[in-house]
Amino acid sequence: DYDKAEPLYKRALSIDEKTLGKDHPVISTDLSNLAGLYRDQGNYAKAEPLFKKAVSIREHALGSDHPDLSLALDNLAGLYRDQERYAEAEPLFKRALLIREKAFGPDHPEVSLSLNNLAGLYREQGRYAEAEPLCKRALEIDEKSLGKNHPGVTVNLNALAAIYKEQGRYQEAEPLCKRAVAIDEEALGADHPDVAISLNNLAEVYKEQGKLTQAEPLFKRALAIMENSLGPDHPDVLPILENLSDLYMKTGRTEEAGILGARIRSIR
Repeated sequence: DYDKAEPLYKRALSIDEKTLGKDHPVISTDLSNLAGLYRDQGNYAKAEPLFKKAVSIREHALGSDHPDLSLALDNLAGLYRDQERYAEAEPLFKRALLIREKAFGPDHPEVSLSLNNLAGLYREQGRYAEAEPLCKRALEIDEKSLGKNHPGVTVNLNALAAIYKEQGRYQEAEPLCKRAVAIDEEALGADHPDVAISLNNLAEVYKEQGKLTQAEPLFKRALAIMENSLGPDHPDVLPILENLSDLYMKTGRTEEAGILGARIRSIR
């Protein structure tokens, strides 16, 4: 509940400023928490100065190469990315990557996080040739550090599959999606929300190829998992509803598509 959270975050910020001083690194965390709340509400104008101040505090208190600074840079870059201000986000993500590589070494999971951030930024702009090697490197790092069947690897698999899918490279995307589903089911259980995300991704690859009879049961299973675990009106249900509605339209089932369309509008 945003209305309840905001005064609590503001109170924590006020207490910490009085007890620690306005330039203490903890203040950066308080500012980021409040800014994150505004970002989640789409109130970017309120969030931006707070994220910027958080970066400034950490840089002055900890130094320009401290790994804790990379998180503050990611937060600000993510805010720009949400607004499609890609030219402002890119140097921040790149700087965060360099900080993590210097602090942890080139093969650390923290570096994988930065690689995924930058790859996602490139993917959103259709810069697939730049996104793909970053995503592959992140996958390789996480496979080595976490193990090839760790659920943390599925983020990379789904991201790389999305890069392929958006270029129409379905034969390369499909095995990655299948592997992500298998890993999540084995590690998290058949009814975990992450399984639904991977199922939805695989179903999308089938749908884009016109394999609608293969896609439909996966969309339905993904929807049931999300509804049962998060509730029927949760925002994470929306992408699956939209995909299933589109599939119904493609198969001439306009009445069923209309029912889902009404649900989609009510959730939004």
